[in-house]
Amino acid sequence: MMDNELETQSKVNHKSSPELSQWRWPIVLLGITAMASIAYIYSVKTAKDITENTVRKTQEAIVDIKESAITIAENFQQSKITHTFTESLPEANDAGEGRLEVATLENTKHFKRTNKRTILWDKISLGTTVTEIRVPATFRYHIKLSDPWKLEVRDQQCFVISPMMRPTTPVAIHTDKIEKYSERGWARFNKEEQMDTLMKSITPRLTSHASSDSYVNLVREHARKTIAEFVRQWLMKEDHWRKDRFLTITVIFADEAASEDFPAKPTLQLN
Repeated sequence: MMDNELETQSKVNHKSSPELSQWRWPIVLLGITAMASIAYIYSVKTAKDITENTVRKTQEAIVDIKESAITIAENFQQSKITHTFTESLPEANDAGEGRLEVATLENTKHFKRTNKRTILWDKISLGTTVTEIRVPATFRYHIKLSDPWKLEVRDQQCFVISPMMRPTTPVAIHTDKIEKYSERGWARFNKEEQMDTLMKSITPRLTSHASSDSYVNLVREHARKTIAEFVRQWLMKEDHWRKDRFLTITVIFADEAASEDFPAKPTLQLN
């Protein structure tokens, strides 16, 4: 009886073994396919995440660039450019800074004083004292950076209403090159006195010359170019002196603006 059961069980096991062998490879292939599908889905999702992250960062960078460009443009618009410029100027202090020297002029001035003395109702001459001095001097001109400025924008042109030009006083005298000449009349003894008086008058007379319209006009165009170069350096520092920003600078002094005596052409042009 037991032998029959063992024989029967052996037949059953022997019968089921070929059935399992028949399905083994399809099951393996199904497992490999499933694993490949999972790997593909993961890779697609990862690539999508990377792409979305890259796009987001690129969009953020573009926004930052646009905002930066807008800020630069706004600071150089008509309503803000004067404030932007004056904020960049150095502050004046008690040491004499806060000036921009714009022109110098070398000139030798000739001063002469003549004193004639007579008696007896001008019938008898006691002689004439003649005193002469030749003074080499350097006339310097400046603008005060703390004085009002005004910058205007018209297309790609920058118009600068500059502070008024001022003479720097006292005028620099080259004392080592001064030439003196003096001659007295036969009955005169005031040669030294007259020389001292003439020497004392030199500084105020030079100041008067420096402030005169004739001297100021001699250096006006040179001063205009100096100021234009000063503004150009500022525009270059701010990256606004180029073909797509500013192409010309025109400097107008405050006294010219008041009389509407404007320059006929730009002071400085982009090459």
